Amino acid sequence: MAILISENTKVLIQGITGREGSARTRFMLEYGTKVLAGVSPGRGGSEVWGVPVFNSVKEAAEEFGPVDASVTFVPGPQVKKAVIEAIEAGVSFVVVPAERVPLHDSLEMIAMARREGARILGPGSLGLLSAGKAAMGWEKIILTTRYTLAAVGLPLVSA
Repeated sequence: MAILISENTKVLIQGITGREGSARTRFMLEYGTKVLAGVSPGRGGSEVWGVPVFNSVKEAAEEFGPVDASVTFVPGPQVKKAVIEAIEAGVSFVVVPAERVPLHDSLEMIAMARREGARILGPGSLGLLSAGKAAMGWEKIILTTRYTLAAVGLPLVSA
């Protein structure tokens, strides 16, 4: 299985100014994740935990260059728009923690990702963790108490 996130992965947070986006960004930064920028339409020019906020993924990519991955902290009905925006801006890996994403939206996102050579983890994903290196999405309690660096990796999937 390919390593999808490392200490060098350049991560963007969509929905960074919301409650979940802000809290999880802080946890990811504390864990060592390389969070380049956040996106919240209408809030460009602000900062969250020292991370600059842009109005769109395209604006963030123009400022920082290619973004490797995005994690979306937006409500289920808004996920499709966020994922499409990320993929259109050249992001090749998107983590979607949100639940209650309409099925048809999920199918459209997956089809687009396949066409564009991108990957989506979710909807309904806890996130992704490379022990001791970087994380996308996870809650602080999970990041700090359960996983340590080892020679073997184990992908976990809930049904």
